[in-house]
Amino acid sequence: MFSEPETWVAIAFVILMGVFAYVGVHRTVLKALDHRSERIKAELDEARRLKDEAAKLLAEYKARRATAEQEADEIITSAKAEAERIAAEAKVKMEDFVARRTKTAESKIALAEAQAVADVRAAAADAAVQAASNILSKQVKGDLANDLLAKGIAEVRQKLN
Repeated sequence: MFSEPETWVAIAFVILMGVFAYVGVHRTVLKALDHRSERIKAELDEARRLKDEAAKLLAEYKARRATAEQEADEIITSAKAEAERIAAEAKVKMEDFVARRTKTAESKIALAEAQAVADVRAAAADAAVQAASNILSKQVKGDLANDLLAKGIAEVRQKLN
C-alpha cells in the first residue's frame, strides 16, 4: 500500500488539507465566495432597480406620447372648426358685401333714372316754352302780347319744373 503512488498522493492531499484548515484557507475562500455572492446579489438588485426605473420611464414616455397625440388631435379638430367658422364668416361677409353693392347699384340706377326723367321734363318744358313763345309772338302783337307772353312763360316754367 505504501509503495503505490496513489496512496502517497492521498496522504499528501490530506496533509495539505490539514495545513489549509490550520492556516484558515477555508475561511478565506468562504469569505471570498461570500463577498462574491454579495457583489453578485448587489448587482442583481441594481439590475432590478434599473429595470424597474426603465419600466417606469417607458410607461411615462408612453403616457406622454398618448397625451401629445391627444393634444395634436384636439389641435387639428380645433383648427378644422376654426377654418370652417372663418369660411362661414367670409361667406356671410361676401354675401353682405354683394347685397350692399347690389343695393348701391340699384340706388345709383334709380337716381340716374330720376335724373334722366327730370332732364327729359326740363327739356320738354323748355321746348314747350319755346314753342308757346314762338306761337304767341307770331299771333299776338304789342304790349299786351309781351305781358301775356311773360306771364305765360313764368306760369309754364313753374308748372313744369
